[in-house]
Amino acid sequence: MPKNYDDFKEKAKDAFDSFADASVDAYKVVEEKTRILARKTKLRAGIVNDKATVRRLSVELGTSYYRKHKDDENAEFKQLCEEITCAHERIAAKEAEIAELKKAPAPKEEPENKE
Repeated sequence: MPKNYDDFKEKAKDAFDSFADASVDAYKVVEEKTRILARKTKLRAGIVNDKATVRRLSVELGTSYYRKHKDDENAEFKQLCEEITCAHERIAAKEAEIAELKKAPAPKEEPENKE
């Protein structure tokens, strides 16, 4: 009986060592994949932030150009400046109409006809 028990114990130890080695290898693989995923996520977030910066600066540049050249007859983008001015005028008219609607009294409820 001691021989079988010693064999069993040795096989169990070998199996445990093999399992431990496999666990360490699996951990290293998962760790590397996680590191790569985290780096990719960080890079993608950076790209999103940089694209937002480009959009914001493009709008700022366009607004600055418009303000500087909107009344210039020889402006390179005169047609676009005129369209922007017209859009601003439409916005102002709609905002004024909204303000007037806010001032208007609420409609009175009509009594129901009872016959």
